[in-house]
Amino acid sequence: FFVNNGRVIGGSDAKPNTWKWQISLQLDLYNEGSFSHICGGSIVDSFYIMTAAHCIISQYRVMAGEYSLFEYEGSEQFTSVEKIIVHPDWNGDLANGNDIALLKLVNPIYDNGYVEITNLPYPDQTLPHGFTCYITGWGLMDYNGSVPDKLQVAPLAVVEHAVCSQPEWWGSIALKTMVCAGGDGVISGCQGDSGGPLNCLTDGVWRVHGVVSYGPAGVCNQKFKPTVFTRQQSQPINKKLHNLASNC
Repeated sequence: FFVNNGRVIGGSDAKPNTWKWQISLQLDLYNEGSFSHICGGSIVDSFYIMTAAHCIISQYRVMAGEYSLFEYEGSEQFTSVEKIIVHPDWNGDLANGNDIALLKLVNPIYDNGYVEITNLPYPDQTLPHGFTCYITGWGLMDYNGSVPDKLQVAPLAVVEHAVCSQPEWWGSIALKTMVCAGGDGVISGCQGDSGGPLNCLTDGVWRVHGVVSYGPAGVCNQKFKPTVFTRQQSQPINKKLHNLASNC
């Protein structure tokens, strides 16, 4: 029913050295020292990455300061993951929410001019219906396509919960701990974008208001089926993750 690893469909190449909190979560699928992009994520602290819980299947490496996946540019930072902190109420069912996790890094990410710690929303800060945010990631260019070389970016309009939870949209599986964006049938997330940020300019500051969680199975950019993000700032989620991280 769900696409587990969301991408940016209908997007364009991001400008180099923008969206500097975006990271590529990479996995050595065959234990050969060759890492492939699996999911996105956001730098929330020099030692912590925020991503989707459903992305957590094994030990990863984190690549920050990345722009072109297939070209070494000198801006990249590679680090391993020391500890995985999955939301305690995550049960593997995307419809039940809590699809969020923190990765504690072995080595801190340092400011080399190509990375940045993201700003997060205020507790329970919400976005109005139709507010334009931006999704970023290295997900598929179309459902049957390939992973893009360069980081992609695309605008998505926020869909308020009262609309997104209607039967012809996502219905009861659109929870208040989620934020929906898109659903125009043109632009969406898709495989490879999961865990990445919903970037919104609020109060003059770019903030990550959500973590890519799910979208429709099959063709990703379906009308009335917006990309769904976990609302990091919803109080139950924020409090539990903060407490877990504080105890590490």
